[in-house]
Parts: sequence; C-alpha cells; structure tokens
Amino acid sequence: MEFFKEILDFSIINFIDIILVAFLLYYAYKLLRGTVAINIFLGIILIYLVWNITVFLKMDLLSSIIGGFMSVGIIALIVVFQPEIRKFLLMIGSTNFAKKGSVFERINFLKGGKDINKNTTDIKSIISACTNMSMSKTGALIVIERSNNLNFLEDTGDEMNIKVTQPILESIFFKNSPLHDGAIIVSNNFIKATRVVLPINNEKIIPNKYGLRHRAAVSITEKTDALVIVVSEQTGQISYINNGEFKTYKDKEDLISLIKKDLY
Repeated sequence: MEFFKEILDFSIINFIDIILVAFLLYYAYKLLRGTVAINIFLGIILIYLVWNITVFLKMDLLSSIIGGFMSVGIIALIVVFQPEIRKFLLMIGSTNFAKKGSVFERINFLKGGKDINKNTTDIKSIISACTNMSMSKTGALIVIERSNNLNFLEDTGDEMNIKVTQPILESIFFKNSPLHDGAIIVSNNFIKATRVVLPINNEKIIPNKYGLRHRAAVSITEKTDALVIVVSEQTGQISYINNGEFKTYKDKEDLISLIKKDLY
C-alpha cells in the first residue's frame, strides 16, 4: 500500500526533477565522453549508489565513512575536474535555446522531426584542402565549432560568412593571402571568422616538434568542445586535436571518419 501511495503522491515537480537530473547526467557524459575523466565520473556515480544503499540498509559505520569521503571529496573533484567544469559551464552558457525558433525546433525533434544538432560541416572538403596544403607545406589552423559557441573568439579576428569549400580554404591559408595568419572558425559548413587569435595554455607539455599552432589547438580544445585540424608549416603533417589530445589515424579516409564520428 505504501508503494501505491508514493506513486499517487508523485507530482509534476518530481517529474521535472527527474528530467533535469537526466539532462545533467547527459551533458556531463557528453562532456567527458572519450576522455580519461569518464572513468572517474562513472566511479563517482558508483560510490554514490553504494552510499545510498548503505544508508537504506542502515549500515551506519560504512555509510558515515563513505558520506565523509563524499563531502570532503567535493573539493578534490573541483581541482581534478577543473577543465571539464569550465567546459561544462561554457556549454550551458552557450546553449542555443535562446535562438529564435529554437524551442519549437526542439519540440519538433522530440516528435521525430529533423535533428537540429546535426552538424552539416563538409569534413571531406576540409581534409582535401588540408591534404593539398600539406603537400605544399602551407600552415593552417581550422577550428570546428560543436556545442560550445565560439563567438567570444570572433572578436579577435575578422567576421566572415563564407560557405566551406576546398578552394576557399586553400585561398585563405595561401601564404600571400592577408587572411592566412591565425585560425579560422567553421560552424555548420560556414566560415564564421578568419585571422582568429586562439588562447595558448603553456601549462600542458607537448612534444617540441609541435609549434604555436598545435599549442593553440590543444588549448582551445581543452577549454571548449571544439575540434581542431592543424597543418604544420615545417613538416606538412596534418594533426587532429580533440579534448586537448592528438588523435592518431591511418590515412585520409580514416581521419575523415574519425572527425565525423566526433562531430556528428
């Protein structure tokens, strides 16, 4: 009877509470997916579940020990997850809910309509351009926007609204082009800005063979969920950076597949 009574007492507030927790866990998983931190995150959830079980079973000694760890561990978690927390707050702050028509589009998506989160960026054209620039050892720095809005970076460069094509990308990074210096930001197959200055984090140690372009790429992918492709001016090597890490690939097709998997 108590069980049915609790079901009847289930209010709209409880439903909203569950939905909000589900969204929170989803965004946390989305943020940490593919990183080492996901294992820590899953470990925390497991400890929290064990803690609740010990409280429910009235195992006072064990529950008090785990409870003490949970309360003190919050400070340690803030230190450990500092980059992820910063990215999570940026993700929330740059959510596109405020855009015109966004709410209605999301409702349509829930009804089985078009996936508004589907990124339309033409990765094949980008990699083809990078391959040609690699052969001529033309330096390039391409930032692909995902969930986090990168408008705060556009002010450091020149605002654009050009559709992504292979010739356009090669002309931008051509050595005598006035736009070749700095990074470009690509969002949904449009170049939003050129000559963008990316923040550089000197704390992370990367191999000496990589220059400032690679260091800037590592830095912006640590601070946001953006993906970055770099063409080295010295070696012509194409590097792909995600979550502050250099991703390995076998060939051009493997690289395209890898980026599409992370982007879509």
